[in-house]
Amino acid sequence: MTETPSRQATINKAVSYLDDGTFEAALRRRVAIPSASRVAANKPDLWRYISEEMQPFFERLGFAVKVYENDLAPGPFLIAERIEDPSFTTVLQYGHGDVVAGLDGQWDDGLGPFDMTERNGAWYGRGTADNKGQHAVNLAAIEALLAVRGSLGFNLKYLIEMGEESGSLGLEEMCAAHREELAADVFIASDGPRLALDRPTIFLGARGGMSFHLEINVRESFQHSGNWGGILSNPGIELCHAITALVDRTGKIKVPAMTPGKIPENVREALKHCKIEPAADDPPIEPWWGEPGLTPEEKVFAWSSLEVMEMECGNLAQPLYAIPPKARARVQLRFPVGVDPDAVVPAVRKALQDAGYDRVVVKDPTDAIFLASRLDPDHPWVKRVSASIEQTLGQPPAILPNLGGSLPNNIFSDLLGLPTIWIPHSYPGCLQHAPNEHLPISIVREGLAMMAGLYWDIGEHHS
Repeated sequence: MTETPSRQATINKAVSYLDDGTFEAALRRRVAIPSASRVAANKPDLWRYISEEMQPFFERLGFAVKVYENDLAPGPFLIAERIEDPSFTTVLQYGHGDVVAGLDGQWDDGLGPFDMTERNGAWYGRGTADNKGQHAVNLAAIEALLAVRGSLGFNLKYLIEMGEESGSLGLEEMCAAHREELAADVFIASDGPRLALDRPTIFLGARGGMSFHLEINVRESFQHSGNWGGILSNPGIELCHAITALVDRTGKIKVPAMTPGKIPENVREALKHCKIEPAADDPPIEPWWGEPGLTPEEKVFAWSSLEVMEMECGNLAQPLYAIPPKARARVQLRFPVGVDPDAVVPAVRKALQDAGYDRVVVKDPTDAIFLASRLDPDHPWVKRVSASIEQTLGQPPAILPNLGGSLPNNIFSDLLGLPTIWIPHSYPGCLQHAPNEHLPISIVREGLAMMAGLYWDIGEHHS
């Protein structure tokens, strides 16, 4: 007698891919492809990831696959779709197969970026956490559902890009050109970290991110400090003081256009149930830093932060004992919904001029700007996904109104007009852009279970 398909059987099947080594073998192959989108020599590997891994996988599961190029993007885009019935719910999913540079030689002994290694209950390798491991979890859960039910019970479209680590250049243009092809009822994807290692999480958008340079150039060359010290201005000192016109000594932003001004009440309420708890290897929270009166969670997920990312003045590696002719800093603003990024640089220029720092030049941003986005925490899809995860794991997920970092979520929420829900399969200590990037196997196990359960639930009414 054929066993009746069930939710638990689907979950068990997904988890079995972890226990029998199938999942590990697939992820190991994918990690071995050095698909670093910012490394010119690895451009062929961006195509390999699509042609050798993604396209065969989707075609084997009955998806129609198309691969597109875009002149702005460093690599290709793949769109796979399985349309079972036009009347069914349609889900759009997303993942990126590119990674940051491997940093070979900087990993701990016995570890390397493109040779996945298991150690201390985790898989180490570039892309294990960001993002190959995360979309591998979702793809395995899809495979499990098809193996058990024989169908999805919903329509699924899957978009894989190969340039996220290069700022998702070309993604907006590609989605605009294929808007109808990507039409769906909901967007569900996995990237970024959970709130904590042991706390399943969903987040509903992302803070925006933008960077720009502050520069002071006062003369052509270095001047001997013994001859000129005290009668020539020092651009390093001047730039440090100028930055304090933007942010004070405790990290409070002083330019109103850089902040949202207020936090919506339902966002505050959602964050009451979330807590940032640094792990043993993480730095302790410094409560005196940032916007006064906010909780740590509100500071990271609902407010703006301004950071000096790099500064240049003189030659620290080879001191010249001379007054430098120029100083430069790159600052980065992370901002939530409620901040107009087009207003930021003009407001910074005005604040510096009003404070008397006329010699500071504020450069227009040259890096990609990520826009802020956030799905309403009370949206029905939030409740639906949260209830499914709670049924599977026995505990509700943390619901973050948005990620503290930046993702191209606004393309899906604003351009495509979709409710957006992210279910991360990583954690804050994964070292995703550093040596020793890793993915805890415990998160993979929970991820396979919760995604298999969610897919079952989405298609339940049509099975």
